[in-house]
Amino acid sequence: MYSYHTYTEQKRVLVTGGAGFIGSHLCERLLADGHEVICLDNLFTGTKGNVSHLLQQDRFEFIRHDITRPILLEVDWIFNLACPASPIHYQYNPVKTTKVNVLGALNMLGLAKRVRARIFQASTSEVYGDPEIHPQNELYWGHVNPVGRRSCYDEGKRVAETLFFDYMRQNSVDIKVARIFNTYGPRMRPNDGRVVINFVAQALSGEPITIYGSGNQTRSFTFIDDMIEGIIRMMDYETEEFEIREDYTRPALSGFPGPVNLGNPIETSVLDLARTIIEVTGSSSRIVHGELPEDDPRRRCPDIALAMKTLKWQPSTTLKEGLKATTLHFMEMERRKGELFINTPTGL
Repeated sequence: MYSYHTYTEQKRVLVTGGAGFIGSHLCERLLADGHEVICLDNLFTGTKGNVSHLLQQDRFEFIRHDITRPILLEVDWIFNLACPASPIHYQYNPVKTTKVNVLGALNMLGLAKRVRARIFQASTSEVYGDPEIHPQNELYWGHVNPVGRRSCYDEGKRVAETLFFDYMRQNSVDIKVARIFNTYGPRMRPNDGRVVINFVAQALSGEPITIYGSGNQTRSFTFIDDMIEGIIRMMDYETEEFEIREDYTRPALSGFPGPVNLGNPIETSVLDLARTIIEVTGSSSRIVHGELPEDDPRRRCPDIALAMKTLKWQPSTTLKEGLKATTLHFMEMERRKGELFINTPTGL
C-alpha cells in the first residue's frame, strides 16, 4: 500500500538540471515541503532566472556544474534531471547529449553509491521510440532507430536506465526510474521547439501555427504541477510488497524501482492541440503544414495503470486549464521583456 514513509523528514536533496523547466518546479516544491535543496545546472538549456526567486532562501544552494564531470556532495536524495529535452537542443550537440545521459548517469550513480543516497532517474517516453503498441506500458521494450538524429537522446536515456538497474543489482544502490511523457507549463523556454510553447507563441503573435505532417500524430500532455506530484510520489514510494520481475536479480531497497510511466493517458492529436490553443488564446492564427521530421513518433500515449495502482497518482489538470496557465505565464514574460526594453537606456 502506498504511503509517505520519510518525506515529512527534512532531507538534503540534489536536483541536477535544477534550473530547467521541470527541475526548477521540483526545487520550488521541495523547498515548500521543508527540504534543503542543492540545484546543480550548467545552464546550457536551464536558466538562473527560473530559480532566481529561490536564491535568498537559506535552504537553497545553486551550483553551476556539468554532470559529465564528477562531484562529491553529501545528500540524502538525488533527482537526476540534467539533459536537454527538446529536439532542437539535444540535436545541437548530439555527442554531448549522449555524454550527459551516460557519463552523467555514471557520475550520479557513483555519488549515490558513495553517500548511500536514493537516486531518481528522469527517463522519458522516448525510450519507446516510434511505438508499435498503443498505449505504451512499462513492459514494452520500444521501437527505436539507433542511428537516427533522435538517437543521442532516445538511446542515451535507454543506456541510463540500464546503468541504473545494473547499479541496483550489482551495488545495491536505491534507485527510482520514471518515464516522463510530454510535460508543459510555465517556465518552458519560448525557443525550445516543443509543440505546446511553439503553438502558444505563434498564436499570441498571430502568426500561422505550423504543424509538421498531417497533425494526426498524437501526444499526451501533462501539466507541470501534476508531473511534480508524480515524481515526488515515485521517489518516496516504499513497500515490502514487491513482485520481483524475471530481469531483477535483486529487489530495490525501497521495494519498487520502476520503471513507471508518468504522463496523461488522454490522447490528443497535434491538430486538436493547435485548435485548442487558438480557442484559449482567442487568436486569429491559421494552421499551416510542414514536412514531418525524421523518426517523429506517430502515436505517444502512456498506460499509467502501474502509477495509479502503486502511487495512487493520475493527472488532474485539464488541457484547457493547463494551457491557460501556460499562456498567462508566457504573456507575462513577454510583458516584462517589453518593459525591460523600454526602460533600458540606449546603448546598453
